[in-house]
Amino acid sequence: QVQLVESGGGLVQAGGSLRLSCAASGRTFSNYIMAWFRQGPGKEREFVAAVSWSGGGTGYGDSVKGRFFISRDNAEDTVYLHMNSLKPEDTAVYYCAARPIGIKVRSYEYDYWGQGTQVTVSS
Repeated sequence: QVQLVESGGGLVQAGGSLRLSCAASGRTFSNYIMAWFRQGPGKEREFVAAVSWSGGGTGYGDSVKGRFFISRDNAEDTVYLHMNSLKPEDTAVYYCAARPIGIKVRSYEYDYWGQGTQVTVSS
């Protein structure tokens, strides 16, 4: 089992920045692909970003490319989502997720999930 706990959400104005954190425990963190998904009101869960075991490989959803950046610190068992140039449409609950092999973009392909952290972007 892997336990994931997100933090860092909040209210921010459009154009602002925010950094989300996801702390992992329970298994060897560096053995897992880590990802961020989000779910806005009335919307399906959407892939945001993922990072490989070492941090050298990343993937991003089209709606966040060039604005969001994912990174991980294997010494601290933490993955981060750096969000810049935020837009009101980025408002959502952001979830951290983990899977053992391969960056995937569908939520059902991830085995472990955090409880989510709310991000609200005001216009």
